[in-house]
Parts: sequence; C-alpha cells; structure tokens
Amino acid sequence: MKFALYFVGTVIATVTFGAPAHARDYPWCAFYTGPFQATNCGFDTYQQCMATVSGIGGYCQPNTTYVPPGGRPRRPRAYPY
Repeated sequence: MKFALYFVGTVIATVTFGAPAHARDYPWCAFYTGPFQATNCGFDTYQQCMATVSGIGGYCQPNTTYVPPGGRPRRPRAYPY
C-alpha cells in the first residue's frame, strides 16, 4: 500500500512540477472572436488559419514571435548551372 501511495505521489509531482512541453511556434495566429476569445498560433499557412476561423469567427495575423528554424549552411556548387 505504501508503494502505491508513493507511486501516485511521484506521478502527481512529476506532472505538476515537470518541465513544460515546448510546442513549435508557427508563422500564423488565429484570433477567435465571440464569447470565448482565444488565440491559436499553430498554423503553417494563411489558408489553414482562414479555413479554421471561417466557421467560428475571427481573423488571422502573422505571429510576431515566430522565429524560423535555422537551416544548415549551403556550400556553393563546383559547377553552378
């Protein structure tokens, strides 16, 4: 019985005090209007964002905190054609 209580306590502490999951930021945000005003910055394209808010109500704007992922440096080709 003590083990079960210890296990449950450990799981609760881990969930409560664990590191937060970092979601990937996307370049477009949906701002929902109406009784439940909310924001969702989880869209790759403007079209995805507009398709989501079209039936719900709201608008889309670029995410001002979006930082594009860094690409690897490209090496120039020996024969640029």
